[in-house]
Amino acid sequence: MLAIFTLLADWLVYDVLALTPASRFGAALHFFVEDTAKIFVLLIVMIYVIALLRASLNVEKVRDYLAGKNRLTGYFLGSAFGAITPFCSCSSIPAFLGFTSAGIPVGITMAFLITSPLINEVAVLLLLGLLGWQFTVMYVLVGMLVGMVSGALLDAIHAERWLQSFAAKALQRGQQNGAGGAYTPASVKLNWQQRHHFATAETKEIVGRVWKWVFIGVGLGAALHGFVPDGWVEAHLGQGQWWSVPLAVLIGVPLYSNVTGIVPVMESLLLHGLPVGTTLAFCMATVAASFPEFILLKQVMQWRLLASVFGILLLAFTLIGWLFNLIGPVL
Repeated sequence: MLAIFTLLADWLVYDVLALTPASRFGAALHFFVEDTAKIFVLLIVMIYVIALLRASLNVEKVRDYLAGKNRLTGYFLGSAFGAITPFCSCSSIPAFLGFTSAGIPVGITMAFLITSPLINEVAVLLLLGLLGWQFTVMYVLVGMLVGMVSGALLDAIHAERWLQSFAAKALQRGQQNGAGGAYTPASVKLNWQQRHHFATAETKEIVGRVWKWVFIGVGLGAALHGFVPDGWVEAHLGQGQWWSVPLAVLIGVPLYSNVTGIVPVMESLLLHGLPVGTTLAFCMATVAASFPEFILLKQVMQWRLLASVFGILLLAFTLIGWLFNLIGPVL
């Protein structure tokens, strides 16, 4: 099926526009057309299907369930729920307040918030189609591990003391009222038509939110693919030098993207010889440690908590980059 997108790009770029594969612009435009078409089709189909499955999901019940588990199980479940829930930085504050109001520990909440922008069903499908199952499995496992370890470390330093006062009070009230906080949701059963309306609305909402990042991400990937001279990336960051990983992390922090937009950039970096660990560290920093997200989270966190989260993430991404640069050749 994926070959259809290649044929479409061949026809438009090489037949209609009469560009050649040897030209840098032709190669870049072909990459842009093929990946844009592929991503949008996968986005629309998969978001709709997943939304149908999630149509009866009761978020309050999920929060109550997480609140009643032990910490290790909570970290895993929070991270797993984040992996299948398409939240991004724009929804980080209401999600954070919803979890704290339910009395869920900050570490479990952060395991969810850190994992959610890194992994979702769209990212998994795109990575599977673009980079293969081995890289996809690696990305999912590493993303969940980052969320779980970060949550455990934040609980260990009692990070709840560095919440903004209103968020700390909400957490305290939720814990005093029991694991479920003030939520007493009823189970809702939806018929097929209601599920369809829900899935359609969610598809429109999510695609409407991420479409520009698809164009930006694919555009950056196309530029790297077509205009960066062969060997340039490999010569500057591709030899696996120890300093290349922290440098890639620092470069990625100010370059905000969501995971949908970063996938084609990731593919292009790998094609240009960047080691898998350095690529992974760069992309994770771009998605989960961006300045826009931290500006939003400042509204519910004090500076010390923000700095702690930021430091933990930078350290985690650097260690992950070094690790996968060592084991990448065997994947």
